[in-house]
Amino acid sequence: MAKKQKHLRFVKGFLFGSITTATAVYGALHAFKKTVIEPEDAENDRIEANRRRANRKSLQAHQG
Repeated sequence: MAKKQKHLRFVKGFLFGSITTATAVYGALHAFKKTVIEPEDAENDRIEANRRRANRKSLQAHQG
């Protein structure tokens, strides 16, 4: 009976550790995405919008 109890404690600990590790990895990836990836995408979108606006202004200026 004692052996079964030790085995059950090991399984519980292993599952808890695995879930905790997976949660920590997910949190780290989510934080990386929020601090690095999304600001970079926003900056690229802003640059592209400025480029389109400049092209429209340039074409409009030469319609004269």
